[in-house]
Amino acid sequence: MKNKTDLKSLSADALKEQVKAELAQGQQMRFAHAISPLENPARLKVNRKSVARLLTEQTRRKHEQAINPAQ
Repeated sequence: MKNKTDLKSLSADALKEQVKAELAQGQQMRFAHAISPLENPARLKVNRKSVARLLTEQTRRKHEQAINPAQ
């Protein structure tokens, strides 16, 4: 997962792709965990938090663009 400064440097398209990838990975981990326990189930929590960070950055950009449409 990228840290905060790396998230800000991502383009909008790259951010969307990263969200898709993290959501797919999270779903795959949940399915695998339902069948047999994961070696490190804390990764599920880390994945949820990384998705939340990415979505927060997307929302921040949308709000910033709504406030400053000239940029």
